[in-house]
Amino acid sequence: MLMNAVQMKGLVIRAIDGDLGTVSQFYFDDETWAIRYLTVETGGWLGGRQVLISPIFVIGTDRQGKRLDVALTTKQVENSPNIDTHRPVSRQDEAAYLEYYGCPYYWGFYPMGSVAPATDSTETPADRVRKQSMDSHLRSTEAVTGYSIQAADGEIGHAEGFILDDEDWAIRYMEVATRNWWPGKKVLVSPAWIERVSWADSAVYVGLSRDAIQSGPEFDESAPITRPYEDRLYVHYGLPPYWLDKLEREQSRS
Repeated sequence: MLMNAVQMKGLVIRAIDGDLGTVSQFYFDDETWAIRYLTVETGGWLGGRQVLISPIFVIGTDRQGKRLDVALTTKQVENSPNIDTHRPVSRQDEAAYLEYYGCPYYWGFYPMGSVAPATDSTETPADRVRKQSMDSHLRSTEAVTGYSIQAADGEIGHAEGFILDDEDWAIRYMEVATRNWWPGKKVLVSPAWIERVSWADSAVYVGLSRDAIQSGPEFDESAPITRPYEDRLYVHYGLPPYWLDKLEREQSRS
């Protein structure tokens, strides 16, 4: 189901044996636009420390109860690596986190004890991680909100929010406020049309013209996103929808 990131902020994270805290923000991979981690405000029980929870561990979403259930214990989370969520999360941070939980490195390497690709027999997974760039391509939704949107022919507005798919844990759309140019209008842009996100410029570069974005179907954040609305969006841009790729992947696995 598609949900506005704002609606998901504040959802209670419930572990197997108790509540962990509430969702604060999301870290996404700006190459694949997959949600890699949820940042959780733990409140008093961990002294106000924020922790990262991978969507791998989410086992259910209770929208009415405003809760996410995870297959973790409070003790596991309490003993997890202390990662400073107020600065960029590095590959080394991720490696420590994933090794602690026994999860595979999603960027192609594997934790200790896993079956890894053949390599130099003297090189450990930790050695390989140290060779990686410090930039893990993780971006927080909170940090990117407010970035300018640079169309192919100039600035068009700014990033106002994100639409998440809580089934596949991916960002499906970026919410663009064009009121810098046309008062009051908001539109959605798919990550498939985004060329890059730049920390240095505080900007998101989109491979579409300003006119194409401005004339797109208006987004009403008070209304649910329906498939007919999405159909109109993709017809407007003349581009294939994300669910066709998803359908092909499902068919190839069957």
